[in-house]
Amino acid sequence: MMHSTVRRLKLFAILTIAAIAPLMAFTNEASARSGRSAEEVAERDAGEPIMAIVSIKSQKVTFYDADGWIVKAPVSTGVKGRETPAGVFAILQKNIDHRSNLYDDAHMPHMQRLTWNGIAMHGGPLPGYAASHGCVRMPYGFAANMFDKTRIGMRVIISPEDSAPVEFSHAAFPVPNAEAVAAAPARAEATAREAAEAAKDVVETKKAAKLTAREAASAKSTLRKLERQKSAADEALADAEKAIASAKNDEAKARAEERKLKAATRVTETTAKLDAARADATSKADAATKAADAAKAAVARKTETEKAAEDARLALVPVSIYVSRATQKLYVRRNTGKPWSDGGEVFDSSIEVPVTIRDPERPIGTHVFTAMSEGDGGLRWSAVTIDHGDEAKQALDRITIPQEVLDRIGPTALPRSSIIISDEPLSRETNYRTEFVAVLSNQPQGGFKTRKPTPPVDSFAANEWQPSFFSFFGQPSQKQQQKRRRKPAKPGKPGFW
Repeated sequence: MMHSTVRRLKLFAILTIAAIAPLMAFTNEASARSGRSAEEVAERDAGEPIMAIVSIKSQKVTFYDADGWIVKAPVSTGVKGRETPAGVFAILQKNIDHRSNLYDDAHMPHMQRLTWNGIAMHGGPLPGYAASHGCVRMPYGFAANMFDKTRIGMRVIISPEDSAPVEFSHAAFPVPNAEAVAAAPARAEATAREAAEAAKDVVETKKAAKLTAREAASAKSTLRKLERQKSAADEALADAEKAIASAKNDEAKARAEERKLKAATRVTETTAKLDAARADATSKADAATKAADAAKAAVARKTETEKAAEDARLALVPVSIYVSRATQKLYVRRNTGKPWSDGGEVFDSSIEVPVTIRDPERPIGTHVFTAMSEGDGGLRWSAVTIDHGDEAKQALDRITIPQEVLDRIGPTALPRSSIIISDEPLSRETNYRTEFVAVLSNQPQGGFKTRKPTPPVDSFAANEWQPSFFSFFGQPSQKQQQKRRRKPAKPGKPGFW
């Protein structure tokens, strides 16, 4: 009896386990796909995210605020042949309900763009391994949550290995001046007013220049007319004098003398008018010249005050510096906050200078230094290394940042400012709507190969915000982009994102 009961209990247990096993497997699979079970949240109040680091090796993303990591979640990066490129990026655009124009209108909810040719972070299914076409898929709920917390320009580092920021300090870092930082908002407001007044002055001086130019032209026309009248009067007087000399009789001589008297009177009148017209034409020509010079000076002042106003406004924005061993140049970028009609915001890149790198033939690695928050007498920095050459400190030791650059950006350096040192040149994906985009050349970049790259151009006019940068990267100016948009697209050819 007891043996029978035990056998029945064993059979019941086996059947129960068999029935539950598929359900458990399904639950585990669903949990893995959603990634919720692997999400981690720091046990403290989180601040605003300053950077995100994606580890391709561990298939994980970690967001950091000024005090450390705040959230972690699994991701799916690109499959073999369409690998997510490793490198340094920043958020360029956010779209809560984006659809891909590359992959059958695929849904990419809570999309945060990293390049304009299609690399982004967004919500998506997570099978537990690399499975995307090059993007970084995050759990749906996690992507929605972080979408509301990030901002345009936030640094995103995609590392081939596991990387994390560490506290770091160095004498080469910009040191803000407390008085300059405090005075920056008032300076920005004052220079903006000056720029507005200068712009108004340009309108008024150009209007005055046009008016005086028209008056000068009219006076010149009157002068030419009186010169013709004076010439005609002189000819009439000469003809009358000839008639007097050749008169055959007294009657003919009298008629000729009468003609001479009228001609002489006409000459006297036109001479007086001509002298007055010459004086008037000279005076108005001088006035027109002065008005034109004033208009030119107003335009020059407008350009100068606009530059000063833009520099003052950008002093309120975190600054990013990029040093490339490949090009031996230093670049500075700041977000102007000016929206672009096709999406994203315009980044200022007016500073581009040669830089001295000791032993330039030796690899230096790729290091990202970020000002996490205000510290004692300056800023508190962190360092992230994603491609080893030198150690972070040795890499900075090899760089000599020009003093004029430090003088321009150092006094008002703010938290979220950064310095990137890399062996790599800036990617061709860097343009007027991006922060720095740098891709590790020693890592797979299949995710780029499946996308249409940013088109090069042979020549173009300088951009309002970018006077020197485009000539190096071959990126089109705003005017050229607008002209391209007016051209009809070829049938069946997909457009940009």
